[in-house]
Amino acid sequence: MTTSQEELLPATRRALLHRIAVAQTEGRAPSLAAAVVRDGRTVWHGARTSVEGHAPDENVQYRIGSITKTFTAVLVLRLRDEGALDLGDPLEKHLPGTGVGEATIAELLAHTGGLAAESPAPWWERTPGSLRPRLADVLGEQPLRHPVGRRFHYSNPGYTLLGALVEEVRAARWEDVLRHEVLEPLGLHRTSCRPQAPHAGGWAVHPWADVILPEPAEDLGRMAPAGQLWSTTGDLARFAVFLARGDDQVLSAESVQEMRTPAAPAEAEDVRDGSAYGLGLQLQRRDRRLLVGHSGSLPGFLAGLALSVEDDAAAVVLANCTSGPSTFTVAADLVGIVAEAEPRIPEPWRPLPGVDPSVLELTGQWYWGTEGFVLRLTGDGDVSLAPLSGVGRRSRLRSNGDGTWTGLDGYYAGELLKAVRRPDGSVSHLDLGSFVFTRQPYDEGAPVPGGVDPEGWSGIQ
Repeated sequence: MTTSQEELLPATRRALLHRIAVAQTEGRAPSLAAAVVRDGRTVWHGARTSVEGHAPDENVQYRIGSITKTFTAVLVLRLRDEGALDLGDPLEKHLPGTGVGEATIAELLAHTGGLAAESPAPWWERTPGSLRPRLADVLGEQPLRHPVGRRFHYSNPGYTLLGALVEEVRAARWEDVLRHEVLEPLGLHRTSCRPQAPHAGGWAVHPWADVILPEPAEDLGRMAPAGQLWSTTGDLARFAVFLARGDDQVLSAESVQEMRTPAAPAEAEDVRDGSAYGLGLQLQRRDRRLLVGHSGSLPGFLAGLALSVEDDAAAVVLANCTSGPSTFTVAADLVGIVAEAEPRIPEPWRPLPGVDPSVLELTGQWYWGTEGFVLRLTGDGDVSLAPLSGVGRRSRLRSNGDGTWTGLDGYYAGELLKAVRRPDGSVSHLDLGSFVFTRQPYDEGAPVPGGVDPEGWSGIQ
């Protein structure tokens, strides 16, 4: 890798500081801390505070609320990768007796299980978890609000169930499993279920006066997998690197990519706003940039983590107020500042070390009916199919090692591509999910379904 590892330029650092200063001032946050990651390492940390001479650093803990859900999702994906469960399994298969067991594990991860957004009264975020010692106390008498699998409906009880699932399969407490399987391997030593000094206190800021009120920091008990964790900008910056690249000690790059893939049907409002939800991760398109991550809030605290895989940049923003700055928006802006001021330097182009002539033969122009496509051999040995016009169905496809390829994304995700050859070994056509691609539009020498008029192409007579 030949990209520079120098620190950010002074102008970029000042723009980052200006953005969090505006957020802290206009959001009226007692304190706000932020970090920026680029090229897999933390390159900037900044903080603003109302306490003279006492700005928090990257080791001060804040409560991160629902970013906890992303950690819980990582544990569930680990169980899947080990073969202990399948995401298509109904919850009942592994955690019987909940009354909502027809929802699949994937549906709970994606908030499409139909469950209520919150647990029954009293307000669970400001009351002790000891009031809800059983799953039945978290779910209540009417846990479902929608048909299972039909719509995205954010659910804190759904992630409580996923935490209970982890405990059932591992035969250990969620907190202990998280520490041993995620926090310790990733070196997140300042992330914990209970606050560890130094940590910020949580405050409510009066909406119409510049006065503050301390917020209680309750132990959430059964609801912990939905929002219990405390962390720092330093630890969450390292976690962001993991969410971009994976770590074979915890979860492969392929599995974290799966987490970043939309998994829930979008509401009309979400389509308009360019937002979606994957498996424990939020996705949002802002300024032509796809961001993944999560926001979080609990009384006294706000948190946001935003990651752009394409730009190899991420940002974390933490504040200690119940309402105030939009931390995810600020994190997204920090990513944008770095990505636009100091664009990512691409890796040098290099030719392939070798190529199979039978694959190279397939590259170039093809036609589906009369629509032109181009098949390219990419630098990683895969192939890509895209319309010549730039608009239409496109996919990357990975070799299966037997002369066929499987679609990785787009319309042809999961579909099989194969080259159909004539008895003499020459290529007749491509078959992609039953669609016939020919070298010429409606090539009469290929088995085009429905046949080709023997008169051939003609003008108006």
